[in-house]
Amino acid sequence: MLVAILAGLLIFASFPPRTCWYLAPVGVALLTLVVREPGRLRSGFGYGLLAGLGFFLPLLPWTGIYVGPVPWLALSAVCAVYVGLFGMLVRVVGGLPGWPVWVAGMWTLTEWIRSSFPFGGFPWGRLAFGQGDGWYLPLAQVAGAPGLSFAVALTGTGLAALVVRLRGRRTPRWRLGIATVAILVASIPLTGVILRAALPAPDGGDRPITVAAIQGSVPRLGLDFNAQRRAVLDNHVRRTEELARAIDAGQAAQPDLVIWPENSSDIDPIRNADAAAEITAASEDVHAPILVGAVLVNSDDTTTNSVIVWNGAAGPGERHDKKIIQPFGEYLPYRGFFRHFSQYADRAGYFVPGHGDGVVHVPTDRGVVAVGVATCYEVAFDRAFEDSLRAGAQILTVPTNNATFGDSEMTYQQLAMSRVRAVEHGRALVVAATSGVSAIITADGVVRQQTPKFVPAALEATLPLRGGTTLATRLGPWPERVVGALAAIVVGAAAIRRRTARAERGADTVSPGEPTGR
Repeated sequence: MLVAILAGLLIFASFPPRTCWYLAPVGVALLTLVVREPGRLRSGFGYGLLAGLGFFLPLLPWTGIYVGPVPWLALSAVCAVYVGLFGMLVRVVGGLPGWPVWVAGMWTLTEWIRSSFPFGGFPWGRLAFGQGDGWYLPLAQVAGAPGLSFAVALTGTGLAALVVRLRGRRTPRWRLGIATVAILVASIPLTGVILRAALPAPDGGDRPITVAAIQGSVPRLGLDFNAQRRAVLDNHVRRTEELARAIDAGQAAQPDLVIWPENSSDIDPIRNADAAAEITAASEDVHAPILVGAVLVNSDDTTTNSVIVWNGAAGPGERHDKKIIQPFGEYLPYRGFFRHFSQYADRAGYFVPGHGDGVVHVPTDRGVVAVGVATCYEVAFDRAFEDSLRAGAQILTVPTNNATFGDSEMTYQQLAMSRVRAVEHGRALVVAATSGVSAIITADGVVRQQTPKFVPAALEATLPLRGGTTLATRLGPWPERVVGALAAIVVGAAAIRRRTARAERGADTVSPGEPTGR
């Protein structure tokens, strides 16, 4: 039990803001050694559950900062169930030939299920998202975030196989087996190191544009963020106008595009003339279109979390309505039921998901730019930027509002996801956050610039637009689907084998001629 909990804690310690990425395969190795021991399926589930709690409880406390511990504990417990499922599946496939590969496949399978179900899934905490500073990161350009997770898990199961070999009987082929497993384990992260040379050059691309990200900050943190909406809008206008004055004074470069964060205007600027006038003035002063994160009330009285292209006096243009909205935050499923458990139930939003391909086209002096947008929570989901790239996105952005999660690690965890997405799709990426951390990320996953939290700031960088695609982009979800399907087939075959073996052992206990019935 203690080793299982330690395994979960080691996986947690591999996540940002820490840079101990190498602890993730060690944690997977320890958990594999625990749950692979012969025993009942339910004990494998129990040990996996403990490891999951050791991982998710310290990873997700930001979910309960302002609403109490119940949502945090409930979400952590639900996520831990999937690690319990992993432990149970390892009990099934752990005795098969080549078991390290199949066990790593079980991790991929359970991550896939957790990222899909329930309520659209919760991908937070995938092994890939702890590898922003690691040797494995370049693998994302080949097989995406799922392939990156699989590589980390396979290293861990390979380490477990190495320990099993070391504890085994000394036979003439013992040393050969040890050497073979050790080479295979070492080759996985080394492949990532080799692939780093294939990453796009930070400044290489079709043509450059200059992008500015505005972090206006907020008067105060917390769930009453919407009550501050005029002050938050004013903050972003003010910081943009400061940038405009610096440009006029020759102290800053002229941007082609300015990006504001999610919720930078929770006053609907399409319906509110004052908000529209402020945004228009800021765009004209900075001589560039602004991507404005806004809450919009639509003609059918639904509400969307949107990013609008606002081009000076021309006003609003194309927009991205957030397609993947956060359950229990932006909307509350079964609101009447959950109202019995939390006084905050009615403070959850009433947003509806948008549609579209995740791309907005921005007119600039250098031509129209196709910007792929994944708003805040969307960046955790593979399909968000996959849709954008298929629609021709040349550069990516993640407008986000972290003010509702206080001074927590959440913003660094999300920044790591953005780094994985930049490598996965071979695109420069701009993170614009209300209260931090905003960042400029190049296509090789390097954070070129980064703001501190809770201060108004502006970042500027000249970034390349790109039209080519990585192998991961072209393959899309297929690597994860194939691994998941193979894992499911292996589980079925192993379960049949396990049942047959049990039946044979039961038959062997019956003496010849002894009646088997009553």
